[in-house]
Amino acid sequence: MANLFAGLENLGLGGLDSKEVFKEEKKEEKKDEKHELTKEEKEAREEDFIFDKSYTCPVCDKEFTSKMVRTGKVRLVGADDDLRPIYQDVDSLKYDAVMCPRCGYSALNRYFNFVMSAQAKAIKENISANFTYHPEEGKIYNYDDAILRHKMALACTVVKKGKNSEKAYTCLKLGWLCRGKRELLMQGDDSLKEEIKALAEEEKECLENAFTGFKEAFSKEDFPMCGMDQHTMTFLLAELAYRTGHVDDAKLYCSKVLTARDANSRIKNKAIDLKEKIQAK
Repeated sequence: MANLFAGLENLGLGGLDSKEVFKEEKKEEKKDEKHELTKEEKEAREEDFIFDKSYTCPVCDKEFTSKMVRTGKVRLVGADDDLRPIYQDVDSLKYDAVMCPRCGYSALNRYFNFVMSAQAKAIKENISANFTYHPEEGKIYNYDDAILRHKMALACTVVKKGKNSEKAYTCLKLGWLCRGKRELLMQGDDSLKEEIKALAEEEKECLENAFTGFKEAFSKEDFPMCGMDQHTMTFLLAELAYRTGHVDDAKLYCSKVLTARDANSRIKNKAIDLKEKIQAK
């Protein structure tokens, strides 16, 4: 089983275990076609979509900048069955995790500013005290940069005892990034087979954790959740269950979407397609 926090030892945060992501909650229970670019073409074009956005860290109060995608500049060209958005020219998912270079506090952009005092204290004691950082080189974030930043976001969310939905959403995006890197490497030669296999395993581990977290959050948190309404989340649970081998759960959640009177046709059509995949398996 892959460790979701592998690589954070380079930032002074060794010893984190992916088993801890949803440990607390368990105790309480007692393609559309996409334009393929070479790495050089992708990086050369990507710079035109990126700018440095200023932030004030809610944990250490220091100002810093993080690279972001210019709003409205990238074009959505499709989506995977598990709702991963696919953009032309740049993978916007790489830029969703914001990390303070001084104290290490990290989170997905939508959650970054929402930190309570007790959470800030926990971050300082468990993250900042050991955090070491050397800024990324270059005008863009490559997949390795992005994956590391998202792992930091997940670590901070666990430390601050964030909501299940936030942890799950971070795991989901981390899985999508592993897929994005894997797809990029698959354009190369056969010498990358082992790395591609490892990325596939890490992606599945991330999706497994996303499924666990969203399932926990579904009955305890309010909607919209992570920008999704109840029916979209139900379908996402069905798709994640299918991808991670929980076939009975996939059937259950798929059925909930198909029998919901107020679910929109787009989500129902996706559920129909998923039901056909399950039956053909």
